[in-house]
Amino acid sequence: MSFPQFLRQNAPFLAAGALLTFCSSFGQTFLISVFAGEIRAEFGLTDGDWGRLYGIGTLASGLVMIWAGVLTDHFRARYLGAVVLVLLALACLAMALAPAAWALPFVIFALRFTGQGMISHIAVVAMARWFVGSRGKALAIASLGYAVGEAFLPLFIVFMFDIVDWWVLWFGFAVFVLLMIPLLSTLLRLERTPQSVAEDSQSTGMHGRHWSRRDTIRHWLFWLMVPAILGPSAWITALFFQQVHLAETKGWSHAALVTLFPLYTGVALVATLATGALVDRLGSARLIAFAGLPIAAGFVVLGATSSLGAAAIGLALVAIGHGANATIPNVFWAEFYGTRSIGSIKALATAVMVLGSAAGPWITGAIIDAGLAFEGQMFWIAGYFVAVVVLVWAGVRRAARALG
Repeated sequence: MSFPQFLRQNAPFLAAGALLTFCSSFGQTFLISVFAGEIRAEFGLTDGDWGRLYGIGTLASGLVMIWAGVLTDHFRARYLGAVVLVLLALACLAMALAPAAWALPFVIFALRFTGQGMISHIAVVAMARWFVGSRGKALAIASLGYAVGEAFLPLFIVFMFDIVDWWVLWFGFAVFVLLMIPLLSTLLRLERTPQSVAEDSQSTGMHGRHWSRRDTIRHWLFWLMVPAILGPSAWITALFFQQVHLAETKGWSHAALVTLFPLYTGVALVATLATGALVDRLGSARLIAFAGLPIAAGFVVLGATSSLGAAAIGLALVAIGHGANATIPNVFWAEFYGTRSIGSIKALATAVMVLGSAAGPWITGAIIDAGLAFEGQMFWIAGYFVAVVVLVWAGVRRAARALG
């Protein structure tokens, strides 16, 4: 099947995936962090204070995801997605109305659980379950929602700061999310239940079986993959979370740094689409170990440079790794563990990812308060990714023998 034919035949499902990933933007770090300066000024917080509050809320959302993610194995995406979108809209309203710093962990929990956690999880699980031979392409196309949000929303927000108070924007976000619910329901009006899809699917994992979540947790490969899942989430999240601090320490204006984000998004988009097609041809086992190498290189460049031009190169390298990690790991879970319980298994991975996104800002914020700027931390972060590449390469090479 040609790519244009694939798009035509599956347009409603692919569009629903992209719609969900775009709506997840309102709970993603790349958007919330644009408000970091305004939130710190509003509530009198240091970098460490803000990172700690953000980490507490995100950590709680990751723990809840372990339970809530299982719901995707039992409910249609159009019903579950609509409920979560309502909750996301309420979370946006809560951010607009936050009365004091004590409320921020609860607000961050709501935004991160509904946005980064559940909405993203629903989209990814749906693509992994609905598509088999073209799973990589489907995941890549659904990820376009992330790309559009990353490219345009930060620029829009920075522009709007000169027109309205920061909290007014969160009211607008809530209204927008609610308006997307009827569109989602229309796109997915022909969706089947997860159970019926699982019964029809022939996509099994290692040893020719569908793995349960209990068996997955007991298998050594899952725990070996935890650092690989946690790393991109933790340190790319920290990169965006600390963008205001990074601009200040590098001597750049925040607006100038934000203008590089569309480049980041464009490169990530190309990398996502390319790896989506590549993983359908080669399988995730041959590719997953190397997804962290461009991120390591990007952090080295960003840490070493004081030039915005060189920073653009560093961000582009990180974006390549970001794009690869948007598709390859999601295909990995389906290929190695099957699709019958993909929702509950992917919920574990999503929980690790969310926990990583809590740890990254928390750790880097505390280290900044201790006296080491984020640019100095980047070399250690690069070392982390190199170590993970070696670990995953050795482990996946061994586990792939069971795929047949």
